[in-house]
Amino acid sequence: MEYWSIVLWILFVWTCVHVLTSRARAMNSGPGKLPPGPVPLPIIGSLFKLGSRPHESLAELAKTYGPLMTLKLGQTTTVVVSSSTMAKEVLQKNDQAFSNRTIPDAVGALNHHEVSMVWLPVSPQWRSFRKICNQQMFTTQRLDANQGLRRQKVRDLLTHIRYSCEAGKAVDVGRIAFGTTLNLMSNTLFSVDLAHPNSDTTQEFKDHVCDAMEIAGRPNIADYFPVLRLIDPQGIRRRLLTHYRKLIDLFDGMIDQRLKSIEHRLPISQAMTY
Repeated sequence: MEYWSIVLWILFVWTCVHVLTSRARAMNSGPGKLPPGPVPLPIIGSLFKLGSRPHESLAELAKTYGPLMTLKLGQTTTVVVSSSTMAKEVLQKNDQAFSNRTIPDAVGALNHHEVSMVWLPVSPQWRSFRKICNQQMFTTQRLDANQGLRRQKVRDLLTHIRYSCEAGKAVDVGRIAFGTTLNLMSNTLFSVDLAHPNSDTTQEFKDHVCDAMEIAGRPNIADYFPVLRLIDPQGIRRRLLTHYRKLIDLFDGMIDQRLKSIEHRLPISQAMTY
């Protein structure tokens, strides 16, 4: 009980300080710095205006405040774009200014945001990752070279379905489709199959990926009140940490296996250097 009392007092003091500093900045910055939007309530802002169907709520708010509006979600200021014209202004004409993403607290598990091209800010490291993807992974030549691999995986899929039909076994379409897609990716990156039909590994991997996506997509109060990130009140980051560790252990094993196979193919002197 004492613990929560301390937390509430800290939150109250921090909110008072934040409100005072926000008003001071607003007075010094002058009018017209942000697009129009609904007047926020103290502390919670306009969170309740989102409702259970945020996309519909935002569309209704856009009818009042226009295709570019400001929402105060908790202590986070959000600018909402709701028309193709404004989206073109933001994503095409001013893409450099808006290229960095707001990082949800959940994806900070294992410091994943510091090494992921999805979450990294525009920087030399991000440009290096992007260059590797453009030149080594997603080029037209590379995709054409993997055309035979894609056909083979589709044939394997059809063979498995045909065998199951002949044996009178039920086919889990979602599972085998996921396994086929996973094998395409793992062969492109590691030249090995990661999934096999009816294997527990395939289902386990799928469960971790789906659970991680579901957890990361949940509304997180720590995203609206950054001061709460230290305690992770909903435990979202802690739960996501478990799935991240399982997936990273799996990928680390594949990378180690790949490095060992390369070393065995190299002459002894080159393998030692490598």
